[in-house]
Amino acid sequence: MSKTYIQKLYNDHKPQQDYLEEMEAYALEHQVPIMERDGIELLKQLVRLHQPKTILEIGTAIGYSAIQMAIANEKAHITSIEIDESHKAIAEKNIQKAGLDHQIDVVLSDANEYLEQHQHAYDLVFVDAAKGQYKNYIEKLHPILESGSLIIIDNVLFKGYVSKEVQGHKRFDQLGEKINQFNQWLIEHPHFETTIVETGDGVAIALKR
Repeated sequence: MSKTYIQKLYNDHKPQQDYLEEMEAYALEHQVPIMERDGIELLKQLVRLHQPKTILEIGTAIGYSAIQMAIANEKAHITSIEIDESHKAIAEKNIQKAGLDHQIDVVLSDANEYLEQHQHAYDLVFVDAAKGQYKNYIEKLHPILESGSLIIIDNVLFKGYVSKEVQGHKRFDQLGEKINQFNQWLIEHPHFETTIVETGDGVAIALKR
């Protein structure tokens, strides 16, 4: 009930640019997963508060969250990794339409391979990609991130399958258990202070110690 209220509050009183609404409609029609409105508002607020100069996004999809982060902090440079060539092409068109191609670079690559080949420190990392790879991503990111860097991870509650409130889909049940194990691992990680927020589809916020 409260989630419905929050979504309605944003929709009624916090209008977005037309191109963002078009992207949301496209994602719904073509079943492209993007962050829910309450989740994206949390992400934007974290970007505003943290004021990162460099952002790495793992999982571009159609460019929705990258554009939202760029809007939240016009001084940030965003590198976004996408493995799907068609998604990359759509994202780049959307980014250009938003007038943010000077701020966002989309790279066609497998995220694990990219992280192995590019040992750059980032002020903020947003992860919204293959959920079964979350632990691998963090293990590769941890050595290169400096103290005070922030990692934000979407879908850590995954539609109720992580808590087992929803069950009965074998693949999703297994993925939910894998994310549950990841959440426990991240909460206990000695190099991160982690909070999980029950907004959107579940958002983990991990601050590098």
